[in-house]
Amino acid sequence: MAYVPGVALLAALVVGCSAGADGNANGADSKAGSPTVSPAPPGKYLTLPAPCRAVPRSTLKDLLPGAAELPGDQQDKVFRGSAAVTYDTDRKVGCSWKSDAPSATRSLSVDFERVVSYDPAVSDDDRADTVYAKKEKAAGLSSSATPGPPDEKDKKSEESEESGKAKDPADADATGSADPSPSESSGGSTDGAPGSSSSPEEALPSRILDNLGDAAFLQDLPKKADSTAQHHTVSVVFRTSNVVVTVRYAEQPALITQVPDGRELQEKAQALARKLAETLSE
Repeated sequence: MAYVPGVALLAALVVGCSAGADGNANGADSKAGSPTVSPAPPGKYLTLPAPCRAVPRSTLKDLLPGAAELPGDQQDKVFRGSAAVTYDTDRKVGCSWKSDAPSATRSLSVDFERVVSYDPAVSDDDRADTVYAKKEKAAGLSSSATPGPPDEKDKKSEESEESGKAKDPADADATGSADPSPSESSGGSTDGAPGSSSSPEEALPSRILDNLGDAAFLQDLPKKADSTAQHHTVSVVFRTSNVVVTVRYAEQPALITQVPDGRELQEKAQALARKLAETLSE
């Protein structure tokens, strides 16, 4: 029998054990067919702007006529705005302003909602698009991608989103009102053709807007047929990445014989929405 020195035998055992360990490790790491799941990309926005500072003072002076003529303290109070009550300012913030002039009362509100997906397979942008599409549908407008019924994950996500914000009474103007009838929303003929009404209330109808964020629409809500108050509200809603923004602008004349200029309200609401979209993209 050949004699193997103790040192040589020990070295052989160490090499054998190392080879066996490496083989097991390599075998475990090299299993074929293991799927690699990449989580959906997060949204562009991780924070929201300070809502009461989102609208420049010069813009507020234009949107709230009469406020600039108020005494200093009252003027500052109007332009300071009132922040919406929310329980999660990382997810939803808002601010509103109101000006009472001798001829009319005008009100403005802006709301920012940052949407977060709780499904790793669904991106924040896709989830925000679903939230936006539901608002578009509630406004009575057709959508190019109407979302299907939410699954259990969507329901849980919506419940989580709702728990993070307080109910804002102003939201009823945009989503709680009944869809305007064709006679209310169409605004009649706007090209000056014979037979068209010259009433300033008859603005352009509710519609999808181009070149505003990733998707946008305008909802025009003239006064209700059974109401004597000449109240007119315009809402512009747009989505940019994972943030959905709502601008709501309204006028109520002091006299019921006066009719708000719907076209002016629409133009100014759209102009503000575009400014906000530019600010978010900076």
